[in-house]
Amino acid sequence: MSVISQKPDVIALANQKGGVGKTTTAINMGTALAASDRSVLLIDLDPQGNASTGLGIARDQRKLSTYDVLIEDKPLSDIVLETIVPNLHIAPAQPDLSSADMELMGRTGRASRLKQALRGLDQSYDYVLIDCPPSLNLLTVNALTAANAVMVPLQCEFFALEGLSQLMNTIREVRSALNPNLEIQGIVLTMYDRRNNLSHQVAADARATLGDVVYETVIPRNVRLSEAPSHAVPALLYDETSAGSLAYQRLAAELLRRRQDVAAVG
Repeated sequence: MSVISQKPDVIALANQKGGVGKTTTAINMGTALAASDRSVLLIDLDPQGNASTGLGIARDQRKLSTYDVLIEDKPLSDIVLETIVPNLHIAPAQPDLSSADMELMGRTGRASRLKQALRGLDQSYDYVLIDCPPSLNLLTVNALTAANAVMVPLQCEFFALEGLSQLMNTIREVRSALNPNLEIQGIVLTMYDRRNNLSHQVAADARATLGDVVYETVIPRNVRLSEAPSHAVPALLYDETSAGSLAYQRLAAELLRRRQDVAAVG
């Protein structure tokens, strides 16, 4: 039984910097939550469509995409596809989404298009994860406006915390003007190399600066995490015993505890 006040629980995964493990986190968090008997929808808002590809959805299967929801007013339920993971569905993305930012500029309620689409969604989903593009454009603002929480993957590298300030400013602006209920759900340290002093220093600085908002679980640099997308499967299916897969299982359990989902495992 869940004690989450809002169903579905909508979490945006955002970072304006690319290459931080955002899509990898979205795919494998979604898979781990689904494996914990939660019904999950992953919304791909990145024009690259890597989350869709990483869950085995070929380009020719994406007859409709998130572009059609935001620009053509298609119901979200019309574009949702099953994935290779039981309990995990996806709203896929196509490259035409790259023009949506410009096309939305002249639309009424341009920042709330996704929020409106989610209102018509089947409420049977426990979690909706939104994979944002690696930029702070209108697509990301739509995600933050639609979400009740944001998760930030943060790569363990020099200047990581410095780059975080721009995203935090955007979150504050969205909270002030569009979505007062938006909370920072947590910051996930990714690409952690325990042999590297810099990784230790970034992790220590993040915890000293941001405190408990930083997850205890860290995601290591891991070959299996890097290999899985080329096989169009989540790492948890590619090799569930790898260090990366085990880390995402722990992260999902930690998220469930943070969201006060009393059926959490792990």
